[in-house]
Amino acid sequence: MAAPPTEIKVATFNVSMESSNYLPRGETGNNKVLAGILAKGDNPQVKNIAAIIQRVRPDVILLNEFDYIANPEEGVQLFIKNYLNQAQQGSAAIDYPYFYYSTVNTGQPSPFDLDNDGKASGVGADAWGYGFYPGQYGMVILSKFPIDTANVRTFQHFKWRDMPGFMPTTKQDGSPWYSPEAWQQMPLSSKSHWDIPLTIDDKTVHILASHPTPPVFDGPENRNGIRNHDEIRFWLDYLNPAKADYIYDDNGKTGGLAANNRFVLLGDLNASADGDGDAINTAIKALVNHDKIKQNFTPASLGAAENTPELDHAKYHTAGWRMRADYVLASDFGWEIKDGGVFWPAKNQPDYPLVGTRGASSDHRLVWLTLELSAD
Repeated sequence: MAAPPTEIKVATFNVSMESSNYLPRGETGNNKVLAGILAKGDNPQVKNIAAIIQRVRPDVILLNEFDYIANPEEGVQLFIKNYLNQAQQGSAAIDYPYFYYSTVNTGQPSPFDLDNDGKASGVGADAWGYGFYPGQYGMVILSKFPIDTANVRTFQHFKWRDMPGFMPTTKQDGSPWYSPEAWQQMPLSSKSHWDIPLTIDDKTVHILASHPTPPVFDGPENRNGIRNHDEIRFWLDYLNPAKADYIYDDNGKTGGLAANNRFVLLGDLNASADGDGDAINTAIKALVNHDKIKQNFTPASLGAAENTPELDHAKYHTAGWRMRADYVLASDFGWEIKDGGVFWPAKNQPDYPLVGTRGASSDHRLVWLTLELSAD
């Protein structure tokens, strides 16, 4: 008798686990703040985040805004051991034997005045990605399946200038926003772009993860909105072998994802194809409608619909500030979508306190798809 098809649940969750989230307003701290919280295992907000993950029970999950801590024994492993491996709020413990994390551009100091305020501070908006210490707002992937670490591709250091047809950022007089010296070194990714191959039933599944900059907190030049657009456009080119020749990863390998590969593209993309928010939405609209991505299912929730009852598409929102910002997009090749959703209970449901306030867990919601491996 043939074995039943394999189903896996894949999720993304912006968990807001960066230091300023745990400090008085206006303080930023460093990644030791999160390390201390993970070591103690008793933070109510992180316990709720763990409870949400335990409720949904994804097999693979991307965590956005999880501070980079170089030693996993002080970071991601403590989150697994002290929070996920402990039953939270009536949910059963969950374990992830595999994980991936790496450095990101947020908080990495540049020597340039990137925000043109007259001084090069090296931090905040003058870092290569907005942040006040290296690794703030980092990324982590947790997996129940082995990670093919030898074939991981990261694009943290891909230079924005090397993207053909990049969207230019200009001052009001039309001159370039960035100095020639800064532009030569400016990375595209505000954090990073990752292609993480997993091995599932002897098949390779590519997890394509990123967290583009929010398209706000700038000025008329819209430098963050432009960068957000091009960070998302990167994936459009990566999925098209005919357009991906210019792409190079941090090890110097060129090209994008070959045809007929299973992938799940996910993350907090900070842009809405429905026109909500401030993003330049041409790239995100092209991505969600891409011919290599399944079009027959959009995760939704009762809580999101309740949060913005005047909008028909509000049921697809993934953030408390009324926008679909977080995505789990499955390749058209190799999958059938069985189910999915956004963890956003309605106010009359028992789990609503897990998301009821900004401080309960996060201002974003966990988004997930259940996928069935189909025949090649």
